[in-house]
Amino acid sequence: MAFRFNFNIDESENNEPAAHDKTGLQLCSPKHKQESTEKSKQTTYSVAGSGPRLGADKQRDETPSKKKFYFKAAKEHDIPEDLDKILENKVIETVSDLYYVNLSVVEMKCLDGADGEGIVSKSVSSHSDLIPGVYEGGLKIWECTFDLIDYFSEAEIQFTNKTVLDLGCGAGLLGIVALRGKAAKVHFQDYNSTVINEITLPNAVANCINRGNRMGSADDRKTSEPPSKRPKQAGHVADVLAKCRFFSGEWSEVSQLLLSGNKPFSKYDVILTSETIYNPDYYGALHDTLAQLLDKNGRVYLAGKAYYFGVGGGIYLFEKFIVERNVFRTSIVKIIDKGLQRCIMEIALKDSS
Repeated sequence: MAFRFNFNIDESENNEPAAHDKTGLQLCSPKHKQESTEKSKQTTYSVAGSGPRLGADKQRDETPSKKKFYFKAAKEHDIPEDLDKILENKVIETVSDLYYVNLSVVEMKCLDGADGEGIVSKSVSSHSDLIPGVYEGGLKIWECTFDLIDYFSEAEIQFTNKTVLDLGCGAGLLGIVALRGKAAKVHFQDYNSTVINEITLPNAVANCINRGNRMGSADDRKTSEPPSKRPKQAGHVADVLAKCRFFSGEWSEVSQLLLSGNKPFSKYDVILTSETIYNPDYYGALHDTLAQLLDKNGRVYLAGKAYYFGVGGGIYLFEKFIVERNVFRTSIVKIIDKGLQRCIMEIALKDSS
């Protein structure tokens, strides 16, 4: 299983979508010329098998520019009736007893025309895993995701009957763990609609279909074709997926869609988010989204690195940002000192119990 660790972020000189790209993307700051300070860096770490592409760090190869913020319209993605079609032409693998689609196969499909946003071709052409305002890294599984999954077991975090949001979900593994933990509702959000359609939704379906099957640990991975049709399980799968909603778009736009939409909405008991604090330019939107969507007595579990080289963000900087706004209380509940320090932070509203 090859784990590709990609370390670069690109801010393209022209981040505006092409005329045919109807993603609702709007840039709120002027174009600027990219000033590259060094060549892109890539590191490859290989183990047996073909497993998930894990991002180890998020780094931008340019001198930091003036503060920017990007808006992308929110969209809710309906769950197709034909669940087998969602897994068509997908290769299913396992990691930490979770099912996920092979990301390299997805990328090949996207390059063949399945990517309406064009994020894969843009990522390939710019040699970058992150293009602010265009692509925010959802095609990788970032390593802090597994730190947070491990913490759920260690701290015996309970999801039973809880309403959960997987914010910046990418592959959606955090939300899927909550779903397996008998959460009442699980909502998934990612910046890019391609990520939701081609990765998050298929992963949720694959885990619902195979729920209850034990496939081994992270070091005992298997590869398979999409699960075969199982008529007897169709009702069960539909019932589990009925607990889920899927959204793409920028955080503040998704918040607005949820709070002002036609569907009933109750604030989240638990918000899960991993590696979303790499860019300080996004801290205001992230903070406000948490404040707007978290239930009075809810909890946020956030996993991130101590520092993101080339971008400037990090968990301690975000903690300082939170403290200055005096809305939340925070606690670093776990520190992982292997390699670059990684942390897990618990966040709650100050007036919560």
